[in-house]
Amino acid sequence: MHSRQRRSHLGLLLLASQLFQVGLDNIPPITLAVLGLNVYLFFFPAAPLLKTCVSVQQAYWFRDWSRLLLSPFHHLDDWHLYFNMVSFLWKGIKLERRLGGAWFLYLISVFSVLTGLVYLLVEALLTELMDDQSYSVVCAVGFSGVLFALKVLNNHYHPGGVTYVMGLPVSNRYASWVELVLIHLTAPGTSFVGHLAGILVGLLYTSGPLKSIMKRCADFVKLNGYCSYRDIYYSSAGTSGYRGNSEGYSGNFHYAPDYSTDHTASYTGGLTEEQQLEAAIRNSLNDGGQTRERGGPPPYGFSLSQEGSVEDLRWKRLRRFDS
Repeated sequence: MHSRQRRSHLGLLLLASQLFQVGLDNIPPITLAVLGLNVYLFFFPAAPLLKTCVSVQQAYWFRDWSRLLLSPFHHLDDWHLYFNMVSFLWKGIKLERRLGGAWFLYLISVFSVLTGLVYLLVEALLTELMDDQSYSVVCAVGFSGVLFALKVLNNHYHPGGVTYVMGLPVSNRYASWVELVLIHLTAPGTSFVGHLAGILVGLLYTSGPLKSIMKRCADFVKLNGYCSYRDIYYSSAGTSGYRGNSEGYSGNFHYAPDYSTDHTASYTGGLTEEQQLEAAIRNSLNDGGQTRERGGPPPYGFSLSQEGSVEDLRWKRLRRFDS
């Protein structure tokens, strides 16, 4: 069982510093709202962690399905929150501007619940295959599964790019899978099944039926006059283009305009996402990182030549939460 250490709140201070360096005006509203919700629930949790984490035992056996809604938005400690939210910040900026605020909120809502459901399904399957009840009692908490789903989606829109994972250049097409394996090997305490569930949900959206199902549901709600939403995701993201295509990210979709030029040039300085993040965190640590409390996490160094270091450090901070 992991005990949260909140005395220094250094992770929260660095998160606040990161947000102000980016500029609140430069963060789309839904991304900012989701960040705010996670921070709020860190200070004022809806329930103790033992009652918010999700497992087969608690959700299925004991019928406590509310955990599917609570678990993604609660974190073990301020460092767990910090690394997850910094990663979400950059994914949210890019994806919300591409998809539109209404669709991005819809996407986050569906991914949050569906990642938990896939997690339960995989753990239940492992319980049966391995004849080991321990898989059913492992309790997971945190936003990491949703982040992996968003990573798949972000890489789907940039299939020709390269991501650095632990200093190794990896095609965006395979980056999520490589990161999944390397994180499990280097930090075995992390939730492999939780991360895998996120990847599977992302693939259900990019190359499976999930996007079509979500569109039909949204069209049904719109048709019945309950609410309206902008169809911006059609004009900016193009058509889905993955009807029966088994070749992965083969380019059967339209590219959106380069938002980094129009919307973020004022604060990116031409740097990549990872370079922006590394430089900002390094600046934040110049003052506070040398005076950390005893027992706190060590100061982190960042190298602009290793673009994957931020993701590596974030996932190394994650913990497996056992009930």
